[in-house]
Order: sequence, then C-alpha cells, then structure tokens
Amino acid sequence: MVLALAGVAALMATSPVALGIVKWLGVAYLLYLGWGTWRQSSVLSMPNDAHGDQAPPTAVRTISSAVLVNLLNPKLTVFFFVFLPMFVAPDEPGAFLHMAALGAVFMAITLAIFAVYGLGAAWLRGYVLGKPIVMRWLNRGFAASFVTLAVVVAFTRQ
Repeated sequence: MVLALAGVAALMATSPVALGIVKWLGVAYLLYLGWGTWRQSSVLSMPNDAHGDQAPPTAVRTISSAVLVNLLNPKLTVFFFVFLPMFVAPDEPGAFLHMAALGAVFMAITLAIFAVYGLGAAWLRGYVLGKPIVMRWLNRGFAASFVTLAVVVAFTRQ
C-alpha cells in the first residue's frame, strides 16, 4: 500500500496534467459534499432514530469497526514505520522491545484520548440530536467547511 501511494505521489509530482485532473475532481467533490450537506435535514441521525426498524449496533460491532478503521489508517502505518523508528537505534540490544514499548505507550495514550472523545460525544449527543436548530447550524457549518476547502484547493498552486 505504501508503495502504491509512493507511485501515485511520484505521478502527481511529475505530471502537472494528472495533478490538475485530481485537483479539479477534488474541488468538484468538495462542492458536491457541501451542497449535499447544506440540503441535508440532519447530520448525526442514526438509522434507528429515523425509522425505528433497525436495531442499534452492538458494542462488539462498534469496537470491531473502530479497530478495522484504525488498522487501515495510513497515518498509523507512516507513524510506526517512519517516525517511531527514529527514536530507537537499530544496533542497540533490545531494539525490538524498545520499539514495542514505544508502540504500547502510543496506543495507551491514543486509547485515553479516544475514550475522552467518546465520553464527550456521548454527553453532547442528546443535546445536539434533540435540537433541530443546532442540527441546522451544524449542517451549515459543515457545508461551509466543504466549500471553503474547495476554494482553498482551487486556488492552491501545485
């Protein structure tokens, strides 16, 4: 996967036409997302909130989905293969254990931060979903963010 990304990055760096095509496709997609979000009636509704015919996801399904998303996250791959090894000398005795300890510390800190995010989101959920005016302004804020990003991308040179 990393090699494929490197190949795409090399293509984008050497071909202004390919970069331009991807850039304008990105601008169009961001504008599409902005328009769709502006017209949307709710941002955070769950499938069972609107129809009542679907059961909420189980804790096992939610956790397994979160683990899968994090395993497929390219930022983690870059962190563990590029950034973290800079703190371990490859010729030191126990380099593997040192890397494993650093990785465990990273995962513990990440777990603590995500737990705080989750608790905060659970606390805010009732307030946000229960207020249509809050949902409308959230939609508008997200739509404005997409359009702003599209404008930034459109006016960015290479």
